[in-house]
Amino acid sequence: MSTRKHRSRNSLAEELSRSEAELNLGRACLLVAAEEYSQLSVALYLARLDQIAEEVKDRLANETAPLVILNDLLKTLYERRQYRGNRTAYYDPRNSFLNDVLDRGMGIPLTLGIVLLEIGWRLDLALEGVNFPGHFLVRYVGTEVRLLIDPFDGGRISFEDEAQELIDQGYGGAVAMREKFLRPASKKDMLARLLTNLKGIYSNIGDDRRALGVVERLMMISPTSPLESRSRGILLARLGRHTDAANQLEAYLRISPSANDWTHVRELVRELRKGRYEEGERV
Repeated sequence: MSTRKHRSRNSLAEELSRSEAELNLGRACLLVAAEEYSQLSVALYLARLDQIAEEVKDRLANETAPLVILNDLLKTLYERRQYRGNRTAYYDPRNSFLNDVLDRGMGIPLTLGIVLLEIGWRLDLALEGVNFPGHFLVRYVGTEVRLLIDPFDGGRISFEDEAQELIDQGYGGAVAMREKFLRPASKKDMLARLLTNLKGIYSNIGDDRRALGVVERLMMISPTSPLESRSRGILLARLGRHTDAANQLEAYLRISPSANDWTHVRELVRELRKGRYEEGERV
């Protein structure tokens, strides 16, 4: 790992050590991107978020009504600055890097949602993320009303009792609304979802080196995750680091003694120890 990436990884670990209230989600997302963009200035892009918030404040002067502020924020992002969902290249990894989203004005529901959250929090709006099935949403939690905002669809607003309709759009009526679908997402939840998106993209195109870097950062959030422990072991094996792979997979076996693939992974470890590993396992 390069010195720059090492510093970014250490800075991310420091950010993740903070409490939910103190964790800077925007900074954490930019530190994820910094491993891909060696010259990325985290401070510069955080200032970009500050700038958009100040633009809204300047336009509204002394306005304090939250719904008025929220409405102008949505107009600023989706009409004045023309942010949009990237429907033509949804799985482009740039959609998951916050610097690219700010530069290009487009992304996926999660990253557009993070932009909305970060600016909204700067405006003292009561916003929170919602890990809705298949489609990240932002919720406004007012004293008299709770609204769901679709950051991918131009900031379209729905009431919470319309959530079933939102699910139907993605699942064609096959999934019934459940209360857990509307649970707030913590900042670490959102960061994990961001990294999981990247893991899927890199795994699908066979970029094992980048996928490994993503998995290692997921393990910074959930060190004992059986899924990521196994994924790291397989990726290390595919990259020819057989001893490291065997050690990691043995750790997976220790934390997952009842795993369905326990016997298979145990045999894989033996093959790795003997230097007989044949590429083929996928994460």
